Amino acid sequence: MSKPVIAIVGRPNVGKSTFFNKLSGQRIAIVDDTPGVTRDRIYYETEWAGRKMILIDTGGIEPGSSDEILSRIEEQARLAMEAADVIIFMTDIRAGVTAADREIAAILKRSQKPVILAVNKVDSIGALPPEFYEFYELGCEHGPFALSSIHGTGSGDILDEVINLLGPAPAEDEEEDLIRVAVIGKPNSGKSSLVNAILGENRVIVSPVAGTTRDAIDARVENEYGKFLFIDTAGLRRQSRVDDRIEKYSVLRAKLAVERSDVCVVMVDAYEGITAQDATIAGIAHEAGKACVIAMNKWDLPEKDNDSVKVATKKVFDTLPFMQYAPVLFISAKTGLRVNKLLEYINYVNMQASTRIATGMLNEMLNDAVTRVQPPSDKGRRLKIFYMTQVSVKPPKFVIFCNSEELFHFSYQRYIENCLRDTFGFKGTPIQFVIREREREQ
Repeated sequence: MSKPVIAIVGRPNVGKSTFFNKLSGQRIAIVDDTPGVTRDRIYYETEWAGRKMILIDTGGIEPGSSDEILSRIEEQARLAMEAADVIIFMTDIRAGVTAADREIAAILKRSQKPVILAVNKVDSIGALPPEFYEFYELGCEHGPFALSSIHGTGSGDILDEVINLLGPAPAEDEEEDLIRVAVIGKPNSGKSSLVNAILGENRVIVSPVAGTTRDAIDARVENEYGKFLFIDTAGLRRQSRVDDRIEKYSVLRAKLAVERSDVCVVMVDAYEGITAQDATIAGIAHEAGKACVIAMNKWDLPEKDNDSVKVATKKVFDTLPFMQYAPVLFISAKTGLRVNKLLEYINYVNMQASTRIATGMLNEMLNDAVTRVQPPSDKGRRLKIFYMTQVSVKPPKFVIFCNSEELFHFSYQRYIENCLRDTFGFKGTPIQFVIREREREQ
């Protein structure tokens, strides 16, 4: 089930990021660079009144005087609003109603999305200051609501209004056999061509110019291989090159598409070869816990010999050491080479990610694994693993109870993971562990 998206918009310095951090429950840097995996924390999943939602901190909208700047701002705002189910429009009581606020309000009205007006920096307790009532002139149907991002006062009322506007949570999808597939990759790697090849029609614009696809586009397919919802996404560029707000929202849309998906097809340009940028993109899917298929596209272009597949596959796993579990398929979206096989792979990895193993079978495997390779020890104290159980699927998540989390080194966790895969499969899906420490009951 797709989580609703809440966008926080407004001028710079009205307190959007402070409010965003308050709602997320922690101080979050907007961009957190981790080697190999770029985590753009412009969005965050939170929960209110039992309803999970995704918050977006959109950055400051600052209307300028030139037509070019105005058009860029409006395009930026449009992309943010299109992704949102509800928009929180934040203003600043200290600055009063500004011309920029009026312009943003006009843009938001044209979006025809529910807009909640928040008047921030109302930090004093008691009666509302007279200038608060000036904000009614912005004509927002929901609000204004007094807010103090620093203290958090008023945020509950705003979130209650968000829940009210979202309405009842939709039931789980009636079509349980529908597989949502996010097609992700660098610009010009062939994502749109692949979706078109599967659809059998040119529904998605295909162009050799990098960055043609700005938004995530849903395309439904039903054939002999099953029911699929393909989400074609804007190409993910290196973070250092995302210097344009519109491109930044394209990155956001792609990440939201990954969140919505069951399976990610990581598109790699086989003619160019796999790159560090491909590793960053694959890392987004891996970190999100999504089942993956690595599609080496444009396989019709490179010159090949008997060892080409073997050499290219080795390069893939050398570049993506964290994704050894993912199958690699060599395709051509242009000629249709192995495109049907890709649908079979998508079905397979989705099934693997949905696999649930009985606790008794898990612990038989665990006992065998511990017997074959003794757990590590330190300073005379040895790791004891009491038992494990599976708590969820997509991705498969396991809780392991032991006497010392500190002794449960990453290398031994990897060994247990390999034993799980050797015994039960889990091809194409990451596996997650939760280590819980407790003493054995006497």
